[in-house]
Amino acid sequence: MPIITDFPLPPSQDDLALPADSNSPFFIAFLASRDPTTGEPWCPDVRASLPHLTAAFSGDNTPQVAFVEVGQRPEWKDPSNTYRTDWKVSGVPTLVRYERVDGKVKDVGRITEVEILDQEQFKNFIKSSL
Repeated sequence: MPIITDFPLPPSQDDLALPADSNSPFFIAFLASRDPTTGEPWCPDVRASLPHLTAAFSGDNTPQVAFVEVGQRPEWKDPSNTYRTDWKVSGVPTLVRYERVDGKVKDVGRITEVEILDQEQFKNFIKSSL
């Protein structure tokens, strides 16, 4: 299964270890952390998007995705949260597409909840060669 749930997020996108000889995209889904009481993400937008994300990346010929939790609500709301500052994530869920461009790892596109829930737009984002 191409979903990675224990992905060690490097300090920046420049440090993502994408194969040098591959044109395959790599995705990171920035998600609200699971509430320890309920076991569900604390954010309702993430709860709504999670089934779509899981289904889209569970097939045999799908690209890899890392599910990265951004913290509990107070951690996420902190303006100095590393996901906000170093990864430029302004809301959850956010799905970011990374590819190697001219030898460097680049953020080539992002979508958020509204686009994730739009099946056609979501499918095109995953499948496209941006």
